Amino acid sequence: MDLTSGSPYWVLKNAQSEFHPPLERDHRCDVLVVGAGITAALITRALVGEGVQVCLVDRRQVGWGSTSASTALLQYEIDVELQALARQFGLDDAVLAYRACEEAVLALTRLARTFKRVDVRPMQSLYFSSRWYHDRRVRREGALRQAQGFALDCLDNAELQERFGIDAGIGLLSAVAAEVDPVQLARCLLDAARRKGAQIFERSGVKEFAPTPRGVTVTLDNGKRIRCKHVVIAAGYESQQFLSQRVARNRSSYAFVSDPVAGGLQSLENCLAWESARPYLYVRSTADHRLIVGGEDDAIDIPFKRDASVWRKADILRKKFCSRFPRQSFTIAHAWAGTFAETADGLPFFGPHVQHGPRVHFAMAYGGNGITYSAIGAEIIKGALGGRKHPCADLFSFERLQRQ
Repeated sequence: MDLTSGSPYWVLKNAQSEFHPPLERDHRCDVLVVGAGITAALITRALVGEGVQVCLVDRRQVGWGSTSASTALLQYEIDVELQALARQFGLDDAVLAYRACEEAVLALTRLARTFKRVDVRPMQSLYFSSRWYHDRRVRREGALRQAQGFALDCLDNAELQERFGIDAGIGLLSAVAAEVDPVQLARCLLDAARRKGAQIFERSGVKEFAPTPRGVTVTLDNGKRIRCKHVVIAAGYESQQFLSQRVARNRSSYAFVSDPVAGGLQSLENCLAWESARPYLYVRSTADHRLIVGGEDDAIDIPFKRDASVWRKADILRKKFCSRFPRQSFTIAHAWAGTFAETADGLPFFGPHVQHGPRVHFAMAYGGNGITYSAIGAEIIKGALGGRKHPCADLFSFERLQRQ
């Protein structure tokens, strides 16, 4: 599956990764993790920390799938607003999801800062109304979050103009957010896991697996077999090929990165921003003073059509950004697009699916909060394999499909 188009910034920035050999003989382990992106890396780290013997396989190199195209904004805000999520699942579950994401952002920031080779920065997050008729909705969202104990400031038009140069009716400024280089983080996590005994095999794709009451036998594309007690499918948007039930839809998202901006990024130096329209424009900075601007999502998941749209979409994003942030000047350096998947309710899926039984666990961190969801999912799966149930296990399970 071709997951990216154009020149993803993290691929260019981080160049070649350490080589891991393919698996060329039959193998045994406690848990096989399928995938080598940020989700798989977080899960592998969590499991080896519990003394679990983990083997990881991927048909590509570490971090070279969808992780390489991620814009890696770490936010507790879910693509679906708290008020909308509360209408669907009740306020308690909606707050549970938001609070878990808030804790995950803080935990991810602390974790990434333990590695000297990972660019990570705590940020603020600005959510602003795109249209005048969104103002009331965004204001209600802010009031609900404040009532539930989330720390944020509600900024009116004058404050937004003064602080960010944005002509919008209202903005919600949250103190808990961060930005990270996802490829660096995935590599460092897996390097640390390997030093603790995890085994990593690249260019080793999974063809099929056969669960039994006592374990799982996995057959690779080259015919080699892995026998394990549990399998965790953390293969990003390719994970859906292992389910007959369609649980998400694939889409394409587009982004560009600027050259380093002379004189700095002003108000965007320490704040990421996104808007209330759907699909939404989103903005972040990098450690070397570049802008990353993304959005313009569409339903195209055909590689050659996505490839042909990259620079046209980049120009649309440039114009949208300049209309919102007229004070900021820049030059586009690279543009790219990537596949992403979204669920109907904006929440991820972690855990077993009835199709394959209790020994096959899925880690589908789908939606705009992918990395944040991945951190929660790592704890959910670690708990499940250790006989401990995470508070979000039911809400983020496939069973919630029966409630919709």
